[in-house]
Amino acid sequence: MSTPQDSMDIRYTGEKGPLFNLAFKTGLLTVVTLGIYRFWQKTRIRKYIWSSVNAGGDTFEYTGTGIEKLLGFLIAVVFLAIYIGIIQMVLFYAGLSVMVDPQRASPQEMIAQTIALYITFFAVLPFILYAVYRARRYKMARTRWRGIRFGMEKGAWGFVWRALGYGFLAVITLGILTPLQTFKLEKYQADRSYYGSARFTQTGKWTDLYSAMKHLLIGIGILVVSGSLAVGAAISESIGLAAFGGFGVFVGYIWVIIGSIHYGVQSFAYLTANKVLGDDIRFTAAPRTGFVIKTYIVGGLLVGLLASVAFGIVATIAAAFIPLLQNGGGIIAFSIVMAVGYVVALVLTQALSLILITQPILAHYIEKLEIVNADSLNRIAQREAETGVDAEGFADALDIGGAI
Repeated sequence: MSTPQDSMDIRYTGEKGPLFNLAFKTGLLTVVTLGIYRFWQKTRIRKYIWSSVNAGGDTFEYTGTGIEKLLGFLIAVVFLAIYIGIIQMVLFYAGLSVMVDPQRASPQEMIAQTIALYITFFAVLPFILYAVYRARRYKMARTRWRGIRFGMEKGAWGFVWRALGYGFLAVITLGILTPLQTFKLEKYQADRSYYGSARFTQTGKWTDLYSAMKHLLIGIGILVVSGSLAVGAAISESIGLAAFGGFGVFVGYIWVIIGSIHYGVQSFAYLTANKVLGDDIRFTAAPRTGFVIKTYIVGGLLVGLLASVAFGIVATIAAAFIPLLQNGGGIIAFSIVMAVGYVVALVLTQALSLILITQPILAHYIEKLEIVNADSLNRIAQREAETGVDAEGFADALDIGGAI
């Protein structure tokens, strides 16, 4: 058992005001530059959040740059454009196309479009998974603590094939093998990760994750039973049974959402508590599902309320130009007011989501972490800088790189 001096608490010192100002200003710059500044926006927000995490008196440092992300994005876009273009040409010559007018298309054309969409999705899916691994590797390589770099070995394609295989098993078992998928994919990534000269190791058993999945399984069970009752009610034309089945479907749907959040929180806690750094450095994690759900609900309501006020103000200002429009003038002024007002309100909403939902949940996860046997950190030496680490190019190109 570790003694108190062997443990190290982690604190989050970020505040709502500075982060809101940063997110709002960089959001406006992103709009003005037609999206180009978003790479610098993400970098600046990460630098703020990383520097707000304090462990043992030392803060984390994010060393990524906006130009790295922009160049990685441009390379990825060129590759994906060529790749997807080739796929669409092959589909076209096979008599399949995603470009079909639903109002004029025949049933056969609609079926062909659906097939083409699925083929396109599954053709791009490996690169989505590739992007997930490379994005994590990039963030690890650009993170320092106590002057020592984190790092992660190459292995994106190995992750892709494992993710496809375990994902297929989870699907065909109706989610029963989701813990196997979660554990194996995290172990693959964790076992290739380093802090300085020390390697991370994921220990534990995938079957232990079933305790975190109980509410998700209950929700799925309610959906299956209620769905069966609804079908039976449709056949027997029983109004009472149909109402009961419909209510059950609603309850099951809500339960699945809550169960999914619970699984995410508790699987993180289990996997973190079973990670080992080096020979004996371990971790504890005790995030609470209730806090996460409450933050989503309360934060979501506040964001919705404040966003409604913002868009309401825009609509009120725009309404002042309606008399001018009726007289045949003011069209340009009206368009400018609407465009600027809508953009400002949208950027405001995104900034509010960051400080009212994302930051509180992130802070909760961080402050529920503890490093055990922290004295052993003093034996860890610096590692060489990573080479050949792209800047999340595929993640950004495929629109999965927006996460902090």
